Amino acid sequence: MALQAAVKGKLISVIGDEDTCVGFLLGGIGEINKNRHPNFMVVDKNTPVSEVEECFKRFVKRDDIDIILINQNVAELIRHVIDSHTSPVPAVLEIPSKDHPYDASKDSILRRAKGMFNPDDLSMFGADNYAT
Repeated sequence: MALQAAVKGKLISVIGDEDTCVGFLLGGIGEINKNRHPNFMVVDKNTPVSEVEECFKRFVKRDDIDIILINQNVAELIRHVIDSHTSPVPAVLEIPSKDHPYDASKDSILRRAKGMFNPDDLSMFGADNYAT
């Protein structure tokens, strides 16, 4: 199934804790490219930050990946690298983990997106109901 997705389109990659990665792998996103590199990385308390940075940079350079999902607590470890990624593809989405809830104030991509729009422009979409 993942092979068909790779032939038809691009991949989603995941950098996160074991529960997050296993959940997405069970959902069918797992893939190993021709160089035998997977599109996911399990991060635990013993994983060096340099290894997480290297994996993120490798995912950004891969032409078969369009979306990088990363646990927000892991993203905090490599915030400077994520902030330096300004290209729209691959899109970087910070997601919560089981032990760390999502905090919109820490999401650099969301902060950038908010800076692009005037709150008055979004009121026609009902955005005034979601005050920040």
